[in-house]
Amino acid sequence: MQQFDLIIVGGGLAGASLALALRESRLRIALVDSQPPRRPEAWDARIYAISPANAAFLELIGAWRHLDSARMAPIRAMQVHGDGTGRLDFSAFETGVSELGWIVESSLMACEFWESAKRQANLTLFCPASPDHLEFRHDAAVLRLNDGTVLSARLLVGADGRDSWVRQSAGLTAVNTPYGEKGVVANFSTEKPHRNTAFQWFRDDGVLAYLPLPGNRISIVWSTPDDQADALCALPAEALAERVAEAGANTLGRLEVLTAPAAFSLRLMRVPQTVAPRLALVGDAAHGIHPLSGHGINLGFQDAHELAVLLAATQPWQDIGESRLLQRYQRARREETLLMQSTTDGLRRLFKASSPGLRPLRNMGMSLTNGLPILKNALVRYALGAL
Repeated sequence: MQQFDLIIVGGGLAGASLALALRESRLRIALVDSQPPRRPEAWDARIYAISPANAAFLELIGAWRHLDSARMAPIRAMQVHGDGTGRLDFSAFETGVSELGWIVESSLMACEFWESAKRQANLTLFCPASPDHLEFRHDAAVLRLNDGTVLSARLLVGADGRDSWVRQSAGLTAVNTPYGEKGVVANFSTEKPHRNTAFQWFRDDGVLAYLPLPGNRISIVWSTPDDQADALCALPAEALAERVAEAGANTLGRLEVLTAPAAFSLRLMRVPQTVAPRLALVGDAAHGIHPLSGHGINLGFQDAHELAVLLAATQPWQDIGESRLLQRYQRARREETLLMQSTTDGLRRLFKASSPGLRPLRNMGMSLTNGLPILKNALVRYALGAL
């Protein structure tokens, strides 16, 4: 049996960032994952909007400075359109910051994290490997891998995604609310420059976002009912480009497909208990939100940051898997997670409601907010600092 202080199951963005955040700690860490990340040949259709607060976290763990800036696009403005005349405009300049966020490919971050992890002195990688059996004892979590290797640690962290094997093995409940929607993602070249502006449209058939990539390129996320998502993915490239351009009011002119579309099912997932004795959950294993905000991974990075700060501050004589310590992590993350889940779910419900009198009211509310700089700046500053 190999002894560690901490075992992290899942080497994705949340799990790997937690390991890197503890690189200078006294903790001996094991990181378990089925395969290392890989870069696609072209642009990655899976992208994230990284908030300034999380860019600072990635700088803290030594990753941000090593990301290829030629593959990243700053967001300097946002336009949010309602399903009528309502509109919200956000500007980095008016808010007093240089960027509202950055659009970064998932695989770009994942590969950089992995390269850093391979050089980390207090970290042992078990990859390729999959968990096979998990047992919680009074003084340790014991994990058996599929090749028969047995690991033991004071604390085990589940960072293995929304269908978390760790969460299920530990008997922690996840309350799933399927949306009956899929998120369609694809990348396009654009006829007109996006000027580092992110666009979002609340439509009768879902929520469409244009997110800027370097050059005249964008990545889209179109959250739409299952049948329409499947129909979009089945379209020939030229027809898909025309459909996406039309849905975006031809804002960026003619589009051309760069990466084939892919779709993933959407659901709201609440996990009432994200810790147990010798166990903590981070990232998608701990929560799931609608992608209309683009903040899913920001929550995961903040999970990793909060837990790393807590663990790094412990003394050698302290038990890092002790319940009272882990409850502090759960309490620290609960408010922000619930707020983001409620906000994104509430916005989706508001614009999905088909009551005839509701459409003008919600669009008027957007326009009124757009005319109140103090309120608007307060909203964007919260997103910049807290997410």
